[in-house]
Parts: sequence; structure tokens; C-alpha cells
Amino acid sequence: MLERFLPMLNDLDPDLREVFLQKLRVRWTHTSTALEGNTLNEGETLGVLQYGLTIAGKPLAHHNEVLGHSRAIELVYRLISESRSLSETDLHALHSAVQTSVEVDYLKPVGAWKCEPNSTLAKQGGKTVVNDTYAVPEQVPALMKDWLAAFESRRRDTSVRALVAYAWSHATFVRIHPYADGNGRLARLIANIPVIEKGCLPVLVPAEDRLAYIESLAVWQLASGAMRAGSDLAGDGTSFQAFQALCVRWATDASVMLDEVMELQGKRIPGPGMWSREELMVPQAG
Repeated sequence: MLERFLPMLNDLDPDLREVFLQKLRVRWTHTSTALEGNTLNEGETLGVLQYGLTIAGKPLAHHNEVLGHSRAIELVYRLISESRSLSETDLHALHSAVQTSVEVDYLKPVGAWKCEPNSTLAKQGGKTVVNDTYAVPEQVPALMKDWLAAFESRRRDTSVRALVAYAWSHATFVRIHPYADGNGRLARLIANIPVIEKGCLPVLVPAEDRLAYIESLAVWQLASGAMRAGSDLAGDGTSFQAFQALCVRWATDASVMLDEVMELQGKRIPGPGMWSREELMVPQAG
């Protein structure tokens, strides 16, 4: 499915290609959920996704989060394979996938825009301040209509580099904050659609950089001001460049994983005295 956009995967034998994609799914799921406080480590995430294990002492909600994120990756891959425009319906479907809580709260709808304002705490000048810059519920539909149009423009424009599209899509989605919960996980999924379509491996934000990640976005949001209808989605340019620089650093993780699998592939090349795969397939005389 992804080989059409990521031709480097065609250099791998089918089994190693599958192993790499499985490893990518596990790492992507682990890093994104860990940023939101999920306590499963990467090995435990593998156990849940690959073998259906239940990890003793870990909350059921955390198991459901990784399962939901894995399903959302499949939805992202499907959207990429279909090459059609991202819609509000697609966003709601992705939100339903990542939001797996069994609790029902009409003030926190799943698969629908938020109905209450949301805000967070942030650090500014050594002090704790309230980040109340997110869009108010009444303006979310119009802002997201504008966001989807701008997203598609950057997605289809071949002159827009993958990391530029990622940073813009990620940051501006979170700045609008259209859902009651799950905005970060959704942003990290959706922003990778143009990345893959432009021929690059997904950008994975490591859990170890959680503080830098949160602070960078908060600094940009506070500098940009409240998100309201008609606002410039890109916000403050200087602080946005700082976030984009972090995205460049995070873009290397998936490439390192691919290099490791490529190294395994290289070890399969026949050496002196070894039969090549082609020779083994030649019918023997007699």
C-alpha cells in the first residue's frame, strides 16, 4: 500500500518490509500515546498490538489507547491509498478511533467537534500561565473548513517540502484544538499524511522530548494569540520556526529504523561460496 509513495520499501524482501512496517506502527503508537501519559513502554506496546497480551498492573484504558491508535494508523494508510481530499467525516472517524474510553460524557463528544471551551497550563517567563488561545466551540466548524482547505493545498503542492507541511499541519491543528480530547494524537497522525505522500517516512515525536514539544507549541500559541475566525492560522513566525526545527530533529527516528532493517537486508546478499536466490530457482539438470 505504501510502496507507491515510499519506493525505498521496495528494496526490502517482503518479510523484512512487513517487519519494518510493524516496527514503525509500534514505535509510532508508543511515542504518540506516551506523550499523552500512557504508561506502556515500547516492548509492552508490541505485546499488546502483536500478540494481544494484557500487561499486568497497567490500566485497561492504556491498552485501549494503543489499540485505538493502531487502528487510526490503518485509517491514515487507507486515506493515503485513496488519494482523496481529507474531509470532516474522515477527521471524526480518526477521532473515534483514538478516543477509546468507555465513559460517556455528552460534554466530551467522540467523533464530533468540542462543545465546551478547553484550555491548558503553560510556562511563560518562568511562571505558570493559562493558555486560553484555543478556538471557542462556536467557531470551530468555520476554522476547520479553512484548515482543511489549507491542508489540502499544502498536501498537493509539490513545492511544499514534507517537513514544512508536517510542522504547519501539526501546529495549526493543535492551535484550533477542535476536539474535547485527543487533539495531539490526531495532529501527529494527520500531519504525516503529506509527509508520506511526499515520499518521506513519518515524523515520530519521541516521548523523551515531551517537555520540549509541549513548551514549543505553547510558546508559539501564546505568541500567536487567541484563535478566532479570520485569524492567520500560521500565527507567530519566529516561534513557529523553533517548533519546525524540532520537527526536523524528530524526522530521523523512522529513518534509523529503516537503516537497521536495510542492514539486515544487506546481510542476505550472497557472499563467496553462497548460492544466490536466482541460482537456487534455476531448475537443475538431470
